[in-house]
Amino acid sequence: MTNTGMFFRMLLSAVFRRRSRAVMAVVASLVGAATLSCLAMICIAVPQQMNQEMRAYGANLIVTPLADSENGKSGIDDAMVEHTTEMVSAKGSEKHATYRYENVRVNAAPYVMAGVNPAQVRNLNHHWVVDGSWPSAGKVLVGRDVADAMGLKVGGSITIGYRASDNAASSGQASQSGTDGTSDGQTSSGSTGAQQTQNGHVSSDIMDTSGTEFRVAGIVDTGGSEDSIIYALAGDVDKLTGSTRGVDVIEYSSGASDLTALVNSINDMTSMHVKAQQVTKITASDTRVITMLQTLFWIVSLVVLVFTLVGVGTTISSIVSQRRNEIGLRKALGASSHAIGVEFYVESAVYGLLGGLLGTATGYGMARWLCATVFERSIGFNWWLAVVSVVFSALVAVVASIPPVHRATRIDPAVVLREE
Repeated sequence: MTNTGMFFRMLLSAVFRRRSRAVMAVVASLVGAATLSCLAMICIAVPQQMNQEMRAYGANLIVTPLADSENGKSGIDDAMVEHTTEMVSAKGSEKHATYRYENVRVNAAPYVMAGVNPAQVRNLNHHWVVDGSWPSAGKVLVGRDVADAMGLKVGGSITIGYRASDNAASSGQASQSGTDGTSDGQTSSGSTGAQQTQNGHVSSDIMDTSGTEFRVAGIVDTGGSEDSIIYALAGDVDKLTGSTRGVDVIEYSSGASDLTALVNSINDMTSMHVKAQQVTKITASDTRVITMLQTLFWIVSLVVLVFTLVGVGTTISSIVSQRRNEIGLRKALGASSHAIGVEFYVESAVYGLLGGLLGTATGYGMARWLCATVFERSIGFNWWLAVVSVVFSALVAVVASIPPVHRATRIDPAVVLREE
C-alpha cells in the first residue's frame, strides 16, 4: 500500500472511530456556514432589489439648464437630452422623463403647467396615484392640490390661460427654483412664487379669465410638490404658448453604481450648459438602509465566526486528547511532527468542507425563506458565493485546529509510553 493510500486509510479510520466528535465538528462548521451564507446572500440580493424598488419612487438624478446660459431661456433641446441620456445610460440602466414648465392662470389664479410625455412620466414615477387617466390631446392631469382648490372632478373642464408677461425673462425657470433649493431635489415650482409681476401685479389684468379649455383626464396624488402642478402633453403646451422650446428639467432614475461620479462627469462638460444634481431624498434613504444591512452583516458574521472557531477548536482539542496515546506511539515508531500535523489539518479541513457544503445549502434555503416572507422577493442561487462559503468553512476549520494540533505535535512519546 502506498503512503498516500495509508494516509487516507488512517484518516478515514480516525473519523469513523470518533463519529460523535466528527459530527460535532461538522455541525459547528455547518452552523457557521449556514448563517454566513444566508446573510451574505440576503445582503447581496436585497440591496439590489431595494435599489430597484427605490428607483420606482421617482428620480435620483435631475438635469437642468444653467441659468446664465442660452439654455436657461430656451431650455434643453432634444439633441442635448439625447446626449445627456447617453451619458447616463453608459453608467447603468436608466429611465427618464422631461418637463417643460410654464406659468399659467386658471380663473386668474397663478399655477404652473408642465408639458410632459405621459409614457415617460408614468414609467419613471410608479408611486404616483392617478384617479382617472393620464393626459392626452386636449386633456390634462391636475394635481390634488389644484383639484381641491378649484373644485375639479375627473371629466370636468378647466380653462387655462397663458400670458407671455407672466413668463417674461424667466421662461423655463419655473421649475429650477424648486430643484436648486429643495432637499429632495424633486421638480418643485409652487403655484405662486415663480410668477413674474408688472407693477406689483401678476399681469396688467389680473381678472382676465380667458384661455383654452381642457378636459380633466385625471387627478394625481403624490403627497409632494407635484400635487400643485397641471400636467399636459408637450404638444398642447406648445399650442397654448404659441411657441416651441426645449425642456426645463430632465429627471433620471439611474442605476449607476457611483451616482456622484456621474453627476461630476456631466457637470464637468461645461459645453453642455446643463447642471446635474442628485435627488438626496432617494439616494440618502437607499444608502442608509443598505449601510444598516451591511453593518448588521458584519456584526453577526464576526459573532458567528468566533463561535465557529471555538466550536471546531474545542472539538479538535477533544480529539487530540483522546488520541494522545496513539500520537505518542506513532512518534515512537518514527512518525514526524509534520506528518501528524498534516493529518489533523486535513481531518479538520474535511470537517469544514462537509459542514460548508451542508451549511451553504441550508443557508440558501433560509435566505429564500426570509426573502419570500420578510422582503416578499425571490432570490437566485449564487454559485460563486457558494464556492466561497465552502472554501471559507474549510479554512476556518483549519485555523481553529492550529492550537490543538500544535499541542499534538509537541507530545513527548517517552512520557506517554511511560504512563501506559
